[in-house]
Amino acid sequence: MCTQIYLGFDYGWRRLGIAVGGRLTGSAQPVTTLPCRQGQPDWGALLALIETWQPAALVVGIPYHADGSASTTTLQATAFARNLEQRCGLCVHQVDERLSSHEARRRLHAAGQMARGTAGKARVDRLAAQIILETWLSEQEPA
Repeated sequence: MCTQIYLGFDYGWRRLGIAVGGRLTGSAQPVTTLPCRQGQPDWGALLALIETWQPAALVVGIPYHADGSASTTTLQATAFARNLEQRCGLCVHQVDERLSSHEARRRLHAAGQMARGTAGKARVDRLAAQIILETWLSEQEPA
């Protein structure tokens, strides 16, 4: 049986959370957080991660307001997804990521882990990427 691997991304102006997961299990794990400068990740490091993992496709969380309306961050995340697709040549799926960071902070708090400071925020972003990817995986047909 072929195991399909996917990378998930929680895009932010300052950080990019990354997770890896598979269709076989429908689960994901946090991988890393890359810093962003003015909304741009270190493309060399990002493309190296993609080369290492060899994913079948990529999943980018797109944030919306609670009422479903778009924000500036919605447009930035959508632009990141398009740029990612152009740079790596893989299919990039977009998923509504409303409240993924809130859920990540809740999970960290429940586990007794800090979500403050630079390290804590990076932890939140990685976990949010995991939640985004698992959301998308749960919506797919079984492998």
